[in-house]
Amino acid sequence: MSDRVLNVALDGTPLLGRRTGVGRYTEHLITALVQRADVRISVLAITLRGARELRSAVPPQVRRRTRSVRFSARAMQMAWSRWNFPPVGLLTRGLDVYHGTNFVLPPLGRLGGVVMIHDIAYLTLPDVVDDASRRLRTLVPDALRRAAVVVTPSQTTADRVREAYPDIAPEIVPTPLGVQPSWLQAAPPTVADRRRLALPDDYFLFVGTREPRKDLPTLVAAYRALRDAAGSEVPTLLLVGPPGWGPDLLSAPGVQVHDYAAAGDLETIVAGARVLVMPSRDEGFGLPALEALAAGTPVIVSDIPALREVTGDQASAVFPVGDVEALASALADVLGAPGDDPERREQRRAYAAGWTWARCADRTVQAYRIAAG
Repeated sequence: MSDRVLNVALDGTPLLGRRTGVGRYTEHLITALVQRADVRISVLAITLRGARELRSAVPPQVRRRTRSVRFSARAMQMAWSRWNFPPVGLLTRGLDVYHGTNFVLPPLGRLGGVVMIHDIAYLTLPDVVDDASRRLRTLVPDALRRAAVVVTPSQTTADRVREAYPDIAPEIVPTPLGVQPSWLQAAPPTVADRRRLALPDDYFLFVGTREPRKDLPTLVAAYRALRDAAGSEVPTLLLVGPPGWGPDLLSAPGVQVHDYAAAGDLETIVAGARVLVMPSRDEGFGLPALEALAAGTPVIVSDIPALREVTGDQASAVFPVGDVEALASALADVLGAPGDDPERREQRRAYAAGWTWARCADRTVQAYRIAAG
């Protein structure tokens, strides 16, 4: 029976609104899965405000099998936690597997359950996450007890889930994320692009939500130290991504903020950066770093296991978490370099090209088959 076609529904709620990391994971995984003949994909979202957006948010191949349930997601999660009801089988019929794409797995009835655990920052850094993430301290154990399989974006996260939940974690299958092929063709911005996107001529770059876990204060402090040492001719520090919470960074000299960039524009912005920096205190994967490598752009990352796993030996520098002096020194090295070697750019692209969404889909379908029994 291992070659039978599986009917799988994925939680499509992360597709609604602006796409950040979880939304992009869900989008690209679905796009890869619908190319396969061994699974039949449908998408379910529980939402009050985004129900009308869902059909346009999924690939055309699955729009006929897309369904939204007009109900508060938070209220439904409370019902699942308190009463273990209603099972997802009542909301969508004819399934073999349900895939919770964002930490949460509802009661399943007779379905096989797969849940994606993106990271465990809600446990390791409870002081820097928001209220929604804090609720994961209850929701994730519920999901683990219901799941047949956990999927994670990296081996690092798989190991951390096993350590955090040794008694209740089911089988764990790492499903490394990928890069879209368009990243491998990304080109720096033209003069017209710079004008349209309001880009500086030269810039260091951060991409992500401006939240404490990303440790932007360390990046801004290192940048300030570099400006103090090298003068105002230092490139702009460009922060691209949605606002989150934490200290105000907008008033720092030389810092420019873009709240959000659409996918195609983001590729251009990343390809034009002097370097992309990920100073994070915690990550489950580190997709911006991998996408920067795919665009040929140098990266500097903090010394945390997930970023080391994803960047391999391709990072231009790795610095201890929170070390302002070390990060300032790494930025100074970039500033003093004669220019990026074209051969080195192609090496980065070649490395990143091995990380594909097709591979992510392969590993995910393995998890589906285990869950289906």
